Amino acid sequence: MPEVTRRDPFKNFRFKVKFSGETAHIAGISKVSGLRRTTEVILHRDGGDPGTSRKLPGRTEYEAITLERGITIDTAFEEWANRIWSLRNSSGGLETSLKDFRRDLIIDVFDEGGQQVLSYSVREAWVSEYQGLPELDAGSPGVAFERIRIEHHGWVREKTNPPEEPQFTDVAG
Repeated sequence: MPEVTRRDPFKNFRFKVKFSGETAHIAGISKVSGLRRTTEVILHRDGGDPGTSRKLPGRTEYEAITLERGITIDTAFEEWANRIWSLRNSSGGLETSLKDFRRDLIIDVFDEGGQQVLSYSVREAWVSEYQGLPELDAGSPGVAFERIRIEHHGWVREKTNPPEEPQFTDVAG
């Protein structure tokens, strides 16, 4: 394994999100909430030592992830959210198609030189909340953002090779 020499942390604004198995990233994502998991703590006491509790790990829960991007003509968020949304059919009833509503995601992080340094796989994600249009305000100079909240079955950090740090040579002579 190569020696790790980098001391500075990576910046949080160089990233791409893509659906697993697809080479193109999801266009325009400007914000990804943090990846967080919490493991329940189970207290256990031995019968012979009633004054002391021991702690055991219990269930692990993964928090939902929020993806945000400026609204454009790209409909990837809406199409994914619509895979589980009930639609009115021609007879006036509701129908839902759950075909392919779960997708795996890959979140890649890049260094200042554009080299991939981290990669996380998010398993079996699906859209639990979709905001297609934010509050509109004619007096605001801001950008309109759409947002999805995705539930999932966990994430793992993929093995990546650390990038080589640039070498500088002394040209004084």
